Amino acid sequence: MSNKSGLLVCFASPSGGGKTTVCHKLLERNDDYFFSVSCTTREPRPDEIDGKDYHFLNKKEFEEKIESGALDEYEEVHGNYYGTLHSAVQEALDNKQVLLVDIDVKGAITLKDKYGEQCLTIFIRPPSMEVLKERLINRGTETESSFERRMHRISMEMNFGKHFDRQVINNSLSDTVEEVETIIENKRTGIMEAMSNGS
Repeated sequence: MSNKSGLLVCFASPSGGGKTTVCHKLLERNDDYFFSVSCTTREPRPDEIDGKDYHFLNKKEFEEKIESGALDEYEEVHGNYYGTLHSAVQEALDNKQVLLVDIDVKGAITLKDKYGEQCLTIFIRPPSMEVLKERLINRGTETESSFERRMHRISMEMNFGKHFDRQVINNSLSDTVEEVETIIENKRTGIMEAMSNGS
């Protein structure tokens, strides 16, 4: 067990599974929870702000971060890079914070392998495939081709859920947020107890 008492919480789900919404609700409810602003090469959506939702980089800038070791993990998803900054993770762990990471399934496993018990992985499952499709369509951000790419990837993402510490079905947002919050706080308590026992 590390002597750092912060906690890295990685959320993954298929597109439209609701992980980003769950993260935002948790941030509203907990002053010592923070959001890891990931890097990406995809174009920002109309309501997204650079430096708040993502660090929007071009491909050359992203690859420079890979080369310099600035990223704890990165993946290419739907033709774009996504990555987690090492500096953000270290700051949270050093300052006893809970850092929420909205991440790809493979990236979550990479961070779990790297940080072990300081990392909690939570897979947010949709209640059904029909609901998932409806959420993606209602989001209104997908072209026909991007929708097809996302649907093709979903089966792989759903299969990865079994490798996560916990899986939560996102049927009711309020219930999901409360369940996830309980999972996080139980994990946090376990880390503190292990530290106090000298484990």
